[in-house]
Amino acid sequence: MWLVLALAAALFQVLRNTTMKRLGHALDEYINVWGRFTFLLPFAFVACVLSGWPELKPGFFGWCAAFGVCQTLSTLALSKALKLSQISLVTALWKVSLLILLVMGMLIGEWPSAFGVTGVVLSALGVYLLNVRSARISLWEPLRVLLTDRGQRYTLLAALLYAPSVITIKKAILASNTVVGTFGPYLAASLLVTPLVLTTSARHFSAIPRHWKEFVALGLFAALTTLSQGKAYVLTLSSYVEAVKQVEILYAMAIGVVAFGEGQRVRESALGAVVMVLGMVLLALAT
Repeated sequence: MWLVLALAAALFQVLRNTTMKRLGHALDEYINVWGRFTFLLPFAFVACVLSGWPELKPGFFGWCAAFGVCQTLSTLALSKALKLSQISLVTALWKVSLLILLVMGMLIGEWPSAFGVTGVVLSALGVYLLNVRSARISLWEPLRVLLTDRGQRYTLLAALLYAPSVITIKKAILASNTVVGTFGPYLAASLLVTPLVLTTSARHFSAIPRHWKEFVALGLFAALTTLSQGKAYVLTLSSYVEAVKQVEILYAMAIGVVAFGEGQRVRESALGAVVMVLGMVLLALAT
């Protein structure tokens, strides 16, 4: 069941990211991040009302606050990295977050099997290969430019912060339920990022009515992504869920073939795709 939920979360994440990309061209990355956090809240709130409010366990509010800090800083660091560096370099290096999450999961008692460790590593390697092959760069280029490229250092910071954001939202879910554990952490993230957006991007708020459909779609897909992956977190290790979610890249490739005729690029990236699929097979066997 967790595998189906993780695959669904990956699909919703592709749709969310597509919407964010459209808004990013029209507005800027700060209000884009604010929209993702804030427009998720009405959908999560409705889910909370429909499912009922659970008894909140000790630590819930602390985990929400910790998620708000980690998620906001990670997302902003990634946005900064994408502005300063090539997207292929950023995407490749950022996936080191999977390996960081694997280690952090062990620290909180999430001990994967040998199949599970291999599956997570192969999933991360597959994403890495997909991006370096599509960019026609060497295997070591994303690591080499860490010494010279400020954008890649932001990428590494984003990866280091993303893993604890996964751990903290899972803790919030376990201290409540999936829907409240989605609403609470993202409410904290929205409250944290709002003053920043008011300072940097206040001029763009007047454009929200003009782009209301995109913002509503962004909130819906963000909510579906988080609710699907949140339920999967409860059923298995968070590193397994995040590893399977990397299939979003294969979804995007499929869309490229069907909608844009990018068959040549897919053939060039076949090795990475095969490695990713092998990793997901091992993760399925691990549970």
